[in-house]
Amino acid sequence: MSKREEFIAFINTLKTVSPAITDEQRIGLLRQAGQQYGLTVDAATEILKASGLVIGQGVNYFEVLGLSIAEIQNRSETGITTLVETAHKTRYSASLRAGARLRPDGKTEEQWRMLLNEARDTLIDAKRRREHINALEHDEADISVEENVDILLKSADIPETMIQELRHNGVTSDVDAPADMVFIPAGEFQMGSRDEKASDSEKPVHTVYVDAFYMDKYLVTNEQYKAFLDENPQWRKPQLFKDRIPTEYHDGAYLNHWDRTTYPKGEIYHPVTKVGWYAAMAYAQWIGKRLPTEAEWEKAARGGLDGKQYPWGDAVDLNKANYAYNAHGTTPVGRYPANGYGLHDMSGNVWEWCLDAYDADFYMNSPRRNPFSGTNTPEWVTANFRSIQSARVLRGGSWLMDPQGIRVAYRFRGSPSDTHSAFGFRCVIPMNP
Repeated sequence: MSKREEFIAFINTLKTVSPAITDEQRIGLLRQAGQQYGLTVDAATEILKASGLVIGQGVNYFEVLGLSIAEIQNRSETGITTLVETAHKTRYSASLRAGARLRPDGKTEEQWRMLLNEARDTLIDAKRRREHINALEHDEADISVEENVDILLKSADIPETMIQELRHNGVTSDVDAPADMVFIPAGEFQMGSRDEKASDSEKPVHTVYVDAFYMDKYLVTNEQYKAFLDENPQWRKPQLFKDRIPTEYHDGAYLNHWDRTTYPKGEIYHPVTKVGWYAAMAYAQWIGKRLPTEAEWEKAARGGLDGKQYPWGDAVDLNKANYAYNAHGTTPVGRYPANGYGLHDMSGNVWEWCLDAYDADFYMNSPRRNPFSGTNTPEWVTANFRSIQSARVLRGGSWLMDPQGIRVAYRFRGSPSDTHSAFGFRCVIPMNP
């Protein structure tokens, strides 16, 4: 199958999941067409036109937050921010308490929370808010073509020729996805490292094909994990509770920095830590997802950049990740720039549990398509995780690690019961479960 045919198949798969995309999402598809499939913008645009995808869906962010344009008139920027943040917090908290139900409007609660976040981020930014109001009044896109191209210039390594094509064609990020998740397209990538300092477990570099999947844009936060504990008391910390986590699922330090059922003050949006693989698996199962395979994780972390040391390139940069004690602990998710797929904290902040069993020699005989280490399938492990005892994979490094330890190819191992102040996780949803 040619690269063009692969892109067409990808678009057809997308259409079965989301028949309509926004203009902002269209530019994400064009970017993927260039980076992943080697197509020109003209060629990709023709494929999109022929696919029958509906492009352009207006959303009134004021209505999403239960506000109106009139309510912000004559308010200071501080007053508007307070109003928006209060409305967002009220609706976001209600959504978290609702669990994983399907809403009356057909959205999942996760999709609704992503929309709430988009609304908040748009309305507290004076420039974006003005553009959104203009769009609502004139039924136009809320961000101009030129500004979208500028965003791409700043956020991804896009060839100058493609940027010029984008400007010439007047088109404007990611494929439609569940709330706070991004779409990772199917395709091949080079897994592992050729770095002379890399460990043997990272070698040899080998070609891997991974099916499409969705991945959490951010690490799972304290706030999200508390919502899980509130509905699943059997996973609470072992502190004077009748219902609490079984001793075999932790090493004694599970959530020991929490005050009973409450996370540390001021760390609502920090990644949850001191959770072992068992607890991460339980959360993922509750929310309707699973942990990523090691191959899925590395493909996503690379953000479309093959052969690079870090999600952003080869040069270390304290402005792009939390590592080497530069923040003296975890930082709120999303503080550092996203990679090419729109994922935050893929290097640093906290280590991320993966689904696979750890095998230092796995790359020597790794399957080419959807590799998974261990004697069982991802589906079996997900359904029977409580019976697992073998070591599991951790990826991404943490705030404690030096630059060598936050490389995208770096592999680490941990017992499934291990908890640590630098261990966290994020989840995925496979397209072909």
